[in-house]
Amino acid sequence: MDAIMRINGVVNGIVWGPWMLSLIVGTGIYLTLVLAFPQLRYFFLSFKEVFGNLGKKKEGEGSISSFAALSTALAATVGTGNIAGVATALHLGGPGAMFWMLFSAFFGMTTKMSEVTLAVRFREKDEKGNWRGGTMYILEKGANQKWLAWLFAFFGFFASFGIGCAVQANSTAEGFQLGFGVPPLWTGIIIAILTGLVIIGGLKRISDVTTYLVPFMAVFYIVGALIVVFMHTERIPEAFGMAIKYAFNDPMAIPGAVAGWSVKLAITKGIARGVFSNEAGLGSAPMVHATAVVDHPVRQGMYGLFEVFVDTLVICTLTALSILTSGVLTSQPELSGAKLSLTAFSSVLGGVGTMILSVGLALFAFSTILGWYWYGETCGIYIFGQKITPIYKTLWIIIVLVGAAGGVLLGDGAAFLSNIWDLSDTLNGLMALPNLIALLILSGEMRRLVKDFDRKRHSGELKI
Repeated sequence: MDAIMRINGVVNGIVWGPWMLSLIVGTGIYLTLVLAFPQLRYFFLSFKEVFGNLGKKKEGEGSISSFAALSTALAATVGTGNIAGVATALHLGGPGAMFWMLFSAFFGMTTKMSEVTLAVRFREKDEKGNWRGGTMYILEKGANQKWLAWLFAFFGFFASFGIGCAVQANSTAEGFQLGFGVPPLWTGIIIAILTGLVIIGGLKRISDVTTYLVPFMAVFYIVGALIVVFMHTERIPEAFGMAIKYAFNDPMAIPGAVAGWSVKLAITKGIARGVFSNEAGLGSAPMVHATAVVDHPVRQGMYGLFEVFVDTLVICTLTALSILTSGVLTSQPELSGAKLSLTAFSSVLGGVGTMILSVGLALFAFSTILGWYWYGETCGIYIFGQKITPIYKTLWIIIVLVGAAGGVLLGDGAAFLSNIWDLSDTLNGLMALPNLIALLILSGEMRRLVKDFDRKRHSGELKI
């Protein structure tokens, strides 16, 4: 295991290193220029599309509604990274990390829109009549690169057990233990049962649950974070000013600066957090967006654009502002991750703040377990066929329990979970390379689809 983890450390340094992060952001910049800044042109249109069609039955092929697909994708995307990950980025890179997180998210909106659009364009039905799509289908049918498609599915299948299951189950248990003192084993048993009851019903039941869960948990956390931020209204301009200033200047000039802060770390940690949080460029969310009932690929692409906006530009930004405006980043420099966010909330709201953050952490993590189940199953079926489904469901439930209660069940649970996290983090990063290749190869097709969408929208053929 030590040898495997040493190799993994080298590979991880490459897939999450500066060149890969540059490629991810660079792809977003390139697509933004090719498609004429769709994150600006379609920004208000995406709100109209998302909120103006709630409850309306759409024309087109697909399995679930566009909003249900968005909710399931957000369930997987909005996770512990929005709370603990943002705090870690600020702890390691300083206030400037917030600027670079938002910078990557701005271009990530175009990347996610392109992924989703192409996933709908090249989707197909599986043996049981369910719609399937994603980077593997884009690579096989659109780019004629089946070997890359298989690699993407392989990385996604094994990454799902760690990044989407064990780690999230552990965070759910941690949330309930922090806020309510519930033992991890009991949390593990409960969420394993709840997860089993949901995933046994397939995509339809997953989307039904996330359609209600995601809006509730998002509003619940956003309201709590807004209270924390607005209790320090006078510090909001200062927080944004620090984020901009120290994105380009030495953050060690800040009173109470944590040793090691630098512009380089602000850039790498901020961009990595933005990418890791909204998953733009990784190719995960298109696997559920491809199942939406929709009449044009770009229409669903706007839901992908909206997804990044909510995940990073709203939720992650509020977490960062809570930490910066409360002053805990420099007043308690030893804190990182969830404990840093927890301290920011509790400094304003006391025990209520602890409960809000704990419940938010638990809900974000649990919803990610549900969303990532579909991603892993889709990758597994692409490689192994339908026969893998019952095996995958069983493994998923077992790993939920092990992830939540690993310390109790395995003795040395911390080391086990750390290894699972590191391996799946690398596999998650490896998903990005085939996905980015697909986006670059098919950028011309993406441009054609956007022009076709604009023409039909302006002529009245498509109604929005």
